[in-house]
Amino acid sequence: MTRTLEWQVGVVLVEEDGTTRARAVLDTGTTTYTGQGVARCNPQDVDVPEIGDELAASRAMKDLATQLMRVANRDLESVGAGPEGGLIPYGWPEAAT
Repeated sequence: MTRTLEWQVGVVLVEEDGTTRARAVLDTGTTTYTGQGVARCNPQDVDVPEIGDELAASRAMKDLATQLMRVANRDLESVGAGPEGGLIPYGWPEAAT
């Protein structure tokens, strides 16, 4: 069986006073998920808005990816295909952020 879907993702960025906030919204056609991300410019650093955009957007998309992984794991468990012992690693190690 061949199946093709298109999911739409939008990212909105708002920067104010050295803080950039991002909202990533995934629309699957049946469900909408929203991820959030924030980046703050250190007052001692040069203010480069593009860097704040990249950091906040990546954090919002990471949040979105974590939510999707949780949904997928719940769906796997509901059909008896969950991981052994019920231990599910979500996201990436905090040191990687």
